[in-house]
Amino acid sequence: MSDDPVLAVAIAPVPVASGPSIEAELCGPLDSDRAEAVAARVTQRHAFTVTAEASGAGRHALRVEHAHGGPARPGAAVLADVLALAGGARDTVTVTGHQQDLIRAAVEDPAGGHVGQVAWNWTGPVDLARFTAAWLSVADRETVLRAAFDWTYLPRLVLHEWAEIDVAHLAHGAVSWSDLIERDRLRGFAPHRPGLLRVTLMEGPPRPGGTRAPTRVLLTYHRALLDERGVHLLLREFYRAYVRGGTLPGRERRPDVRDHARWLARQRTEGARAYWATTAALPETAAPEVPDDGPSAGPLGIGRVHRRLRPPQTTRLRTWAAMRGAGESSALHAVWALLLYRAAGAAGPVPVSFGVHLSARDIPMEGAAGIPGLLGNPLPMTVTVDPAEPVAGLLGQARDAALDLAVHAWVPADRVRVWTGRNPDAELFETGIVFDNRVELPAALLAELRAQDVEVDAPRSISAHPGLPLTLAARHDADGGLALTARYDRRCVGDVDASALLSHCVRLLRSLPDHRDPQSAVGDLLELLQGLEVPRVLPRPPVPEGPDTAVLRAGEPSADTIALVRTPGVPVGAYEALVRHHRGPERIVSLRAARPGDGGPSALTGLRGAGRLVLCGAGPGGVAAYEMACAAAEGTVAAVVMTGVGSGPGCAGALAAGLKSVCAGSC
Repeated sequence: MSDDPVLAVAIAPVPVASGPSIEAELCGPLDSDRAEAVAARVTQRHAFTVTAEASGAGRHALRVEHAHGGPARPGAAVLADVLALAGGARDTVTVTGHQQDLIRAAVEDPAGGHVGQVAWNWTGPVDLARFTAAWLSVADRETVLRAAFDWTYLPRLVLHEWAEIDVAHLAHGAVSWSDLIERDRLRGFAPHRPGLLRVTLMEGPPRPGGTRAPTRVLLTYHRALLDERGVHLLLREFYRAYVRGGTLPGRERRPDVRDHARWLARQRTEGARAYWATTAALPETAAPEVPDDGPSAGPLGIGRVHRRLRPPQTTRLRTWAAMRGAGESSALHAVWALLLYRAAGAAGPVPVSFGVHLSARDIPMEGAAGIPGLLGNPLPMTVTVDPAEPVAGLLGQARDAALDLAVHAWVPADRVRVWTGRNPDAELFETGIVFDNRVELPAALLAELRAQDVEVDAPRSISAHPGLPLTLAARHDADGGLALTARYDRRCVGDVDASALLSHCVRLLRSLPDHRDPQSAVGDLLELLQGLEVPRVLPRPPVPEGPDTAVLRAGEPSADTIALVRTPGVPVGAYEALVRHHRGPERIVSLRAARPGDGGPSALTGLRGAGRLVLCGAGPGGVAAYEMACAAAEGTVAAVVMTGVGSGPGCAGALAAGLKSVCAGSC
């Protein structure tokens, strides 16, 4: 798919000098009809009147003023909407909590591979044209597959009219299966472009008699867009399209992510606020002291360790938990709490907290179970581990905590931080648990596939960025065993520690059914690990921020100064490309802001030379530049140039067009 257009807004003078309105220039490939439609749409969404009139080739005079003549100054949200809608968006959806965190993580660390992958076997003929058409039909029907991300002002979904779904077909032997998985994971996605899901088919090896082994199918998706349950819902729609020749009947399926966002906005928070306010203050995740030499050197990246309870062991665990009014997930939560308690070197009763991922598809919203977007989020579960307490008591705590959390599954984690008195930027937990209950394919649909000589098995999760230093995923495999996978950030957990921790977890789970005595104590379970080394889980290392200011190009002594505002999420390579290709006498510097809104008037002190000071920013850097200019003393900043998000070269080109407009206006 070709790069989406990136536009710029050049504002001179900035609102501090021009009063409660903005007169600016919108620069970029936009015809007059589209510009007027964008202005009308932004006017509908805000308490400001927006007009756009052609002022030259690729330029439109933009005016933003309060709809009722009030003194309020147009905020960055209005300009961010102009840039998003002018860049081709049909609509936008505000996201909260966990999804915001995932989007920020992906754009601030684009090399982090923020993808999930599932794979399965396809036995029988593959009609590649029909396979591709079926995915495109699902994209036409499911809004989430036509979504991308915008993070200029706040992270949000941007919905487009259409999207390509990348379907690739590889012959057997073209690449090894393990290399394909790793290559596709590292390939990542451009989060500002729709179509954040792709599929690769690899032919199986030939067999005697001219037949072939099953085709392997790899599906890779962006974790900020979908969870694994959402992927299973989309797969069900894909199979329905495939058996019908590649086309799904009907139009867009509703409800979708837009309806969920509206439902979420209508929810009253008094009950949830009261629940979290009365919950004991969440403890920081405890960990043993770290020696001065830190973790041992080793490979970086994401690690994975697997263990399994055999089907008979799983049945014993399920029966033992059920006899005490709980499920396997509660048994796993209780054991995880024990391991964290042991890692803290605690004594006596101590509250332990960890994240539990909830899909939030059982909320009281009609049709929520069928929405394939990212509805849920991990929420903190807190239980008190007391070695003197009966094992059944700890299990009951975990069960009751899960029931309480289920009622509040829709609550974004960022609100929980506030309601529990946490710093808004603080992490609620360092480890998390995901207990997967996959969506089973209807028997009738499997029969339709078999009628066309096609059989498919259940998709298997391969890898996903843990998001936390350590995440434990549990699921039932095809044989009925309980499969456990620890995914961990090697900067925080070593391979040996992760393997030991998961082995300890399995050992405790296998031993739980042996504790039939109602008085059997938690301390008896802990004794099973006596003499074994305690694994370490370290906090995530801070991200280096770099200098507050840096001179990128000296320029001429009397020339203007262009300050490129750096903030997390600026499209990679945008500023480097601008410095390389922008021709002119200006001095170019970079200015760091931790986030939009940071950097008061003092941040601009000393930047301005003999000429004017122009602030520029791409994506969230543009919002930060605008807010800095609005807060500065009158006459400090001559102009602001801001863009939406896009590719690095696209943003650099848009900034250059905006700078050209500013230069032309000064002549």
